[in-house]
Amino acid sequence: MAIPTPVNGQITDAVTQVSVANMGAAPALASSLLRQVWAQAMGLQMQNATARQEHDSVIADALLGSAVRRLNQGGVGDDTP
Repeated sequence: MAIPTPVNGQITDAVTQVSVANMGAAPALASSLLRQVWAQAMGLQMQNATARQEHDSVIADALLGSAVRRLNQGGVGDDTP
C-alpha cells in the first residue's frame, strides 16, 4: 500500500470522481448506443427495400420485353418460344 500523503489522497479522490461520473453516464450512453443501432438498422432496411424495388423493376422490364418479342415474332396463340 502507498504511504498516505496529500498527493495520494488527491489521486484517490480524482479516480473516485471519474468512476462515479462514468457510472452516472452509463445509462445515457447505453440509451444513445441503442438509438444509434436502431437508426442504422432502419437505414439498412430502407436501403434494402429500395434495392429490391430496383431489382423487381429490372425483372419486370425483362419480362415485358420478352412478351413483346413473342408477340412480334409469332402473334397470339403461337406456342413457339
